[in-house]
Amino acid sequence: MTHERRQMDKDIHYFWEDLNLAQKFSVAELQRFGYDLLFVRHMAEGNLAVLTADGKLAAIDIEGQIDTEPQVILRH
Repeated sequence: MTHERRQMDKDIHYFWEDLNLAQKFSVAELQRFGYDLLFVRHMAEGNLAVLTADGKLAAIDIEGQIDTEPQVILRH
């Protein structure tokens, strides 16, 4: 029986290996402000880390750049 990844309860360690060093530093920085790593989206231009805090989203691109107003569409 297969489970969809988005339905499985995961912690940060599940996604951590999908991040490069620059993204890991940026995730750690956002965690200081209460953000939690929600998931990593695999895209053609590289992995995109998506974080959340108090209903707000943030994204970190492959270069480690933080976007606090990302155009990310979440699936329900």
